[in-house]
Amino acid sequence: MSPPTPDRPVAADQLRASVFAALGDATRLSLVNRLADGQPRSIAQLSEGYPLTRQAITKHLGVLESAGILHRVRSGRESLYEFDAGPMRDLSTYLEAVSRQWYAALSRLKAFIAENP
Repeated sequence: MSPPTPDRPVAADQLRASVFAALGDATRLSLVNRLADGQPRSIAQLSEGYPLTRQAITKHLGVLESAGILHRVRSGRESLYEFDAGPMRDLSTYLEAVSRQWYAALSRLKAFIAENP
């Protein structure tokens, strides 16, 4: 995901919203944590330790794939899933920008209060 541009802020916001939504589920967040070490894994490997069926895990992986957080690669007859850090880097940059905006707003408020006791 690229940073927002003046002519496409809504598209960037929609992409970020899909990443936030995908990460908002505990199972999906756990799957991302498993894949974040850079090792591609099969559905069977990713299903280990979950009380969910492989079909349920596959649906969660589909949501993460749609959000761009991971992608699927074929290895023979098996699908392996790999983590893609790009959307996470974009979110980090976005959250840093929002943080700077809030910090600036709070600094202005603090200065205003100090000048107007």
